[in-house]
Amino acid sequence: MDKGANSGGGGGGGYWWWAAASGIQLVWGIYSFRKGYSGDSRLMPLKAFGVASLFVGATATATVGTISASGIHSVKDAVEVGASIRSGLGVKGRG
Repeated sequence: MDKGANSGGGGGGGYWWWAAASGIQLVWGIYSFRKGYSGDSRLMPLKAFGVASLFVGATATATVGTISASGIHSVKDAVEVGASIRSGLGVKGRG
């Protein structure tokens, strides 16, 4: 089986585009925010929603890319990572 960008396996080899998309969205959001408001006042709510959506989208894209590149592809993987972190910190498990 070919280990392509979407086939899993972790390592972050194919998830560079998640980071690129997140960066582009963040830069576009900051640019739009700093540019400020111009134009018809009736469109202000729509423009504000658009800028907020860019920030939310950048955060979501960065989160999904980080999780996918870390090799976490299921809830079981996330639980194992959490248990590993807790044991590394010396915190007793819940179960």
